[in-house]
Amino acid sequence: MIKFLQNAFRVKEVRDRLLYTLGMLVVIRIGSNLPIPGVDASYLSSFFENLQASGLGFFNAITGGSFSSMSLFALSITPYITSSIIMQLLTIAVPKLEEMQKEGEDGRRKIAEYTRYLTVGLALFESTAMALGLGGQGLVLEEYRNFWGYLTVVAAMTAGSALLMWIGERITEKGVGNGISIVLLVNIVSSLPQDIMMLYYRFMAGQSVPVAAIACVIVLAVIIATVVFVLILNGAERRIPVQYSKKMQGRRMVGGQSSHIPLKVNTAGVIPVIFASSIMSMPAMVAQFFTVDYTSFGGQILMMLSSSNWFRPEAPVYSIGLILYIVLIVLFAYFYTSITFNSLEVANNMKKSGGFIPGIRPGKPTSDYLSGILSYIVFLGAAGLAVVCIIPIIASGLFSVGNLSFGGTSLIIIAGVILETIKAIESKMLVRNYKGFLND
Repeated sequence: MIKFLQNAFRVKEVRDRLLYTLGMLVVIRIGSNLPIPGVDASYLSSFFENLQASGLGFFNAITGGSFSSMSLFALSITPYITSSIIMQLLTIAVPKLEEMQKEGEDGRRKIAEYTRYLTVGLALFESTAMALGLGGQGLVLEEYRNFWGYLTVVAAMTAGSALLMWIGERITEKGVGNGISIVLLVNIVSSLPQDIMMLYYRFMAGQSVPVAAIACVIVLAVIIATVVFVLILNGAERRIPVQYSKKMQGRRMVGGQSSHIPLKVNTAGVIPVIFASSIMSMPAMVAQFFTVDYTSFGGQILMMLSSSNWFRPEAPVYSIGLILYIVLIVLFAYFYTSITFNSLEVANNMKKSGGFIPGIRPGKPTSDYLSGILSYIVFLGAAGLAVVCIIPIIASGLFSVGNLSFGGTSLIIIAGVILETIKAIESKMLVRNYKGFLND
């Protein structure tokens, strides 16, 4: 890795892009520590403890701790992620947007513009709901509980989210890798020191040297095994062989090449986990605005939906909610894959270009074959996602570790973004080598 970075910094273009990215990351960390005027941090700290108990620790992790401290970047880029998903779904449901997406660069530029507008609208809605819903309960200081005070809080949170979106797009354009993904990565990684201290105090502090050493080895082994499993899950794919028939072009015989269609096992990435976590945590989050009797039937359901109550030895019945969580992950994996991979379109494109899968007839039989293979590997990918997400939940429930930022969802994001960024740097270096070869 060190050798790779040394080679990257020797190339001026790559070095400039890396330095630009690092500079933007410094700006992000500064903004994550700038407080919003008129907000009572002490109230928010106690309120956030309840939110963490409701399974929203991951939301604070992807904001880099900005949500719990109510800093300028409290909303982080979650409005942008939500708006991107909404626009992606709309391109399937709205024919005009689907045509726009097929127009090429101009169409994608228009969709990106609509995504920005929707991001600002979502950020404005979320910040207004938070300020008005919690402001009177203590989130906003008493002297700021007026029109201009609420406007300041809402404007600061909305502007912070819009600024992060702009920074992410600038990193994509002038830096390396996908800017939005890198913003997520640096926010999650910024919480790692706190998580390491949490593990130390839970398993090693106050223990004898042999016991502390054994605990350290076990913790490291679990973390390393989980990381390796995530890397395997991200890189695993099923390659469908494709043969192209020969045909005459002028006086020459062309075609006859062999290729393959790579079908990733984890086709939907981390999206199913984010969707499932959002749905599971939403009822508990809304309940924070009201007085809830957790001994009632409705209160018991809320306790089951909270991942922080799963695998608790004193209350095993709450782990029933885990079944719903796994089912949601599998359903969203199939749903997201179905809207991002059109097997019939792939089969038709293969048929037009003279390609076929050996032993499978072109057209609909090829589409059915791809759908069958995809349904099988999507289930494997969803099962892998569920395993990665359950491991930290088990640790939290059985050993009272608390909410770790490098849980299953975060590990998938970290591994995916790092691999994606390394590939982006390698491609920049490869383009530079080609340019140098041609100039010689």
